Amino acid sequence: MQITDPYGETRRQLAGTSVGRRAVLAGGLGAVVLPSLAACGGNAEGGGTGGGEQTLVIGIESEADVLDPQVAGGWVTYRINRQIFESLVDEDLTTPSAQAPVPELVPGLAESWEVSPDGLVYTFRLRQGVTFHDGSALDAEAVVYNIRRMWDETAPQYSAKAAGQTVFIWRNVADVQAPDASTVVITMAQPFSPFLRMLAQGGNGSCCIMSPQAIEEFGEDIADHPVGTGPFSFSERVRGERIALVRNDDYWGTVPQLDGVVFRPIPDASARVAALRSGDVDMIAVPSPDSVQGLVGEGFQLSEGVPPHVWYLSFNMTDQYTGVKEVRQAINLAIDREGMAKNLLAGTVNPAYDVQAPANDAYVERTETYARNVARAKELLASVGLSGGFSTTLTTSVDGSGQIVPAQMAEFIQQNLAEIGIDVQIQTSEWISYLGTWAQGAQPGTGMMQMSWGMTTPYWLYIVTSSTLQAPNGPNVGYYSNPALDDVMAQAIAATDEETANTLWKQANDIVTEDAALAPVVNDKAPYVLADYVEGFVSASEEWYDLRGVKLASS
Repeated sequence: MQITDPYGETRRQLAGTSVGRRAVLAGGLGAVVLPSLAACGGNAEGGGTGGGEQTLVIGIESEADVLDPQVAGGWVTYRINRQIFESLVDEDLTTPSAQAPVPELVPGLAESWEVSPDGLVYTFRLRQGVTFHDGSALDAEAVVYNIRRMWDETAPQYSAKAAGQTVFIWRNVADVQAPDASTVVITMAQPFSPFLRMLAQGGNGSCCIMSPQAIEEFGEDIADHPVGTGPFSFSERVRGERIALVRNDDYWGTVPQLDGVVFRPIPDASARVAALRSGDVDMIAVPSPDSVQGLVGEGFQLSEGVPPHVWYLSFNMTDQYTGVKEVRQAINLAIDREGMAKNLLAGTVNPAYDVQAPANDAYVERTETYARNVARAKELLASVGLSGGFSTTLTTSVDGSGQIVPAQMAEFIQQNLAEIGIDVQIQTSEWISYLGTWAQGAQPGTGMMQMSWGMTTPYWLYIVTSSTLQAPNGPNVGYYSNPALDDVMAQAIAATDEETANTLWKQANDIVTEDAALAPVVNDKAPYVLADYVEGFVSASEEWYDLRGVKLASS
């Protein structure tokens, strides 16, 4: 692949060196690139990962949350944490989306598992000889210690923050035991059909296994000293600049080819593109939509897929306007999903036609339901005495995991709704701050709150719409409540066969769609743009990736 940017020849000549991959040696951004390169570099004493030819530098879309996987929120952070930590069950992220719309579940730290016929008892057999990065052994007691940190309020290591972030995984657990060093038995109070898939999920807390020895040693500061069993171990973090990882040469599986990975937060999309073009980074997430075709034309690689992503609005059910179903239906009809996908976002997303994400077995495409119909939207407003419109507030972030370009997208929706007489004020904040605001739920005067989420299990719908998970005690930030929905979802959760569960989840989709409880807007393709020398990166049907097979080719 040929790079045709102004520094292409210099890049090709020096592609086999660490400096050549990330430095512009003349003009352009060179003055700022070289100091940042020095910051990424270092030696064993300094803890840096630069200097080796196989250090991958990734420009990410925002600052990351804490490096405690059980507490952290957001995909941007889980993409880092899952390189350090692992769970009992994993998903195969080595197969592209086109070949596996829903990733296959594969063994993680558990090499096998059994589920009792009644769906109540899960028995996990652990891998032998696995060690944490601090040298301590992974055994059944270590796994039980972690589960009790997230679930058992009586345990000394219990973390209320971890429990709050992972309650969706452990809420049905009745007991957990380690009958021997290699066996973990989890007993449920009721069948919980999404359990195995939830063990492989992340983004809003995860059940990745941490070193009990490290938790005991560092206590509340464990996020600054993350210790897992993953293919990479933590080296250093400089907030706002970088998070550096190094290869775990004692990894139980296939040892990565990379010497290390550096994640650099660059919240501005144009700055990420500039960093890629300059050679300051090797790969970027969320390129600005209008830059993608130009980058491809210059010889950079585009990798995208069909992750379980939906960029959506939650309506405030306590609001005098958005609490009215006809208003919510009108807003759904006024949003120009196709125009946003094609024009604003230049084909880097698809219009969203269901409240569930496509990478999900309960997805039902509803093109007609979500097709734009301004005339019908106006009729609906008039039917409830709002032909003159009203004013409301939409809250969103300015960056963050799966957020694409949220401020511009909110402005696009603002223009759409103005056509039917709705005056929308937009309130924005940066990603980590927004997560805290969003978790508190919609405040008086706020009609809509934006988020990007989704899972490879339809159980996600329960997480964001269940009456029992209304904010601030869960992610139902619009306070939606429908007993009929709760009943159908409860049946789906307790189903012991997948076909029955998916049928019930589709019924749940119908109810949420009819109530217009959410407004799905677009499904991200999660584009990444990579330099031509980055090999082995795969975009699977997930919001995170596997770096074990990635390498940097020499010129």
